[in-house]
Amino acid sequence: MRVGLVCPYTWEVPGGVQQHVGDLAEALIGLGHQVSVLAPCDEGAEAALPPHVVPAGRAVPVPYNGSVARLAFGVRAAARVRRWLREGGFDVLHVHEPAAPSLSLLACWAAEGPIVATFHTSNPRSRAMAASAPALRTALEKISGRIAVSEAARRTLVEHLGGDAVLIPNGVAVHRFAAADPLPGWPGGGGAIGFLGRLDEPRKGLRVLLEAFALLGRERPGLRLLVAGPGDAGEARAALPEDLRERVVALGRVSEADKARAYRSVDVFCAPNLGGESFGIVLTEAMSAGAPVLASDIPAFRSVLGGGAAGELFPVGDPEALAARAAALLDRPERRAELSGAAREAVRAFDWRAVAADVVRVYETVLPSGAPAVAADGGAGG
Repeated sequence: MRVGLVCPYTWEVPGGVQQHVGDLAEALIGLGHQVSVLAPCDEGAEAALPPHVVPAGRAVPVPYNGSVARLAFGVRAAARVRRWLREGGFDVLHVHEPAAPSLSLLACWAAEGPIVATFHTSNPRSRAMAASAPALRTALEKISGRIAVSEAARRTLVEHLGGDAVLIPNGVAVHRFAAADPLPGWPGGGGAIGFLGRLDEPRKGLRVLLEAFALLGRERPGLRLLVAGPGDAGEARAALPEDLRERVVALGRVSEADKARAYRSVDVFCAPNLGGESFGIVLTEAMSAGAPVLASDIPAFRSVLGGGAAGELFPVGDPEALAARAAALLDRPERRAELSGAAREAVRAFDWRAVAADVVRVYETVLPSGAPAVAADGGAGG
């Protein structure tokens, strides 16, 4: 079938939703479907887009869900959405995060025909979403099938917007991470802890990990911290005592290949997030690479890790507890091997081959036999 995917966030800035849409597109193409992805994209980055991704113009930064999202909205974006819909002739339109003020919402307003929406956000106290619910309803009522990536995301949808959704988790390209080689010289004899996320976003919890590393580093002179993700590494290092700063190695924003290598380069991968996560794609990526996982005990992470069966959990925002759990793992290679095996087994349920097949089944439920293609503004799909 012909599938149109809409990503609300700018394509060139790494993020969980962008990764999800990109990997879903590739999985659907692998299953034999024709796919086009519409996403915001700044000028200059268009040359690097995959052939199935259509740029919808520049995005602007907007505070959203405890972060700063780069979204596209307005007359020009709406015109590009309508043109893409007319030219696509899609059998089904699949929008992501339609409650965000960006392309997905515009596509819901503009399209006629079968629409599926995936909800990623977990934010039980979203005043903005609750306040905007009446305005969103005209668009959301056109959605034929709803998917939530986690129970937390489903609950947010039910509480703020009404209706329900099928639970289909985020997918992960397991083979991509399992086959990666470690970075040269890693993890090293003194041990290594890893972190991946935006360095300047408080809810990712890097400050908690740095406080724990300050405790661990005093007793373990060879221990290093490998940090990957956009943000000011110098500012992050400044939170540590001077003698420990050189043991924090920052990779900056990494390619998909180097991200996979980073997961394979550490003895323990730590996700110290403080909240606001609806799933935890970094966990499934690390699990695919076989990295022993130590994560904060937030609901989304607890769910992915099977309550602690596929990775260990520590109390949210507690650097002392994090340091103690990390030390125990660093001292017990047999426990790390046990967690690695359990993670590789558990992550099979999140492999894109299985997840994409579940998504296609949702498409099939909203696509009546002989239904016309999705069109824009009542025009014929072509």
